Amino acid sequence: MTLRLQDLYTFVVVARAGSMKQAAAILGVTAGAVSQRIRGLEERQGGRLFERTREGVSLTGRGKRLHEPLHKAFGIIEEVAQSSNLTHRLRINAAAGFAASWLVPRLGDFTQAHPEVSISIETDARLIDFRHEPVDLGIRHGLGDYPGLETHRIAAPGMVVIASPDLLENGPVLREPADCLNFTLLQDIHQRDWALWFKALGVDASKARYGPSFSDDGLLVRAAMEGQGLALVREFFATDGLVEGKIKRALDISCPVEFAYYLVGLPETFERPAVKRFLAWLIPDATSEV
Repeated sequence: MTLRLQDLYTFVVVARAGSMKQAAAILGVTAGAVSQRIRGLEERQGGRLFERTREGVSLTGRGKRLHEPLHKAFGIIEEVAQSSNLTHRLRINAAAGFAASWLVPRLGDFTQAHPEVSISIETDARLIDFRHEPVDLGIRHGLGDYPGLETHRIAAPGMVVIASPDLLENGPVLREPADCLNFTLLQDIHQRDWALWFKALGVDASKARYGPSFSDDGLLVRAAMEGQGLALVREFFATDGLVEGKIKRALDISCPVEFAYYLVGLPETFERPAVKRFLAWLIPDATSEV
């Protein structure tokens, strides 16, 4: 029997992705080409290898028997292909503020220790489809709950609720997190921090009143100084205003440790040698493998 490695590898990728369409995107071919390869392989194997489901496709019994040895074999081939490259390219998507204030100042240490890894960073906080976009890892601020992705906690910079002294003096009573719901809540441009903060503290925020949103944390702090509402910001953005007395901490509480920055990506991405090295440098206790 003639071995058609292209069809066999396509079979492995479809099984891994659980979708003909996603497999086509990964392989850089049309969905029709993927279907044709699978049909040809099924003819040679003497029966169906996949059955359609509501979510995509799943292996039949025949498919599972074929998949086990092929998965191991192509896994070894992929690992060799990854490790044989002189330069490993690692593409990271991160929020601009975190990249500028935390990641970039530390990145020189990694590139000096691992000159074989080429890193590129893009700065925005959009949702990434890691299966279809040329991005390897993302750095996200939240509670670490990202279905289908592997997550590793990086850091939890202090978050503070701030407001103008006049608003705190003349506004509603503010003693606990739920009392924030009686104020207008100023937002960052992505409009997620308040909701995540309330969720982490177990507060029902369904009746929250949200005000304007700002793409720059400095503007968010300035709006709070002007008495436009409460702002939830990283503490270092509020330092000058707090020292000058133009704003005050509205609550003296610590953020839950879950409210942090996380490194996220597909589970299989974290098996790549370059990613293992980056993770071991970024979070030394996360893995002992390099």
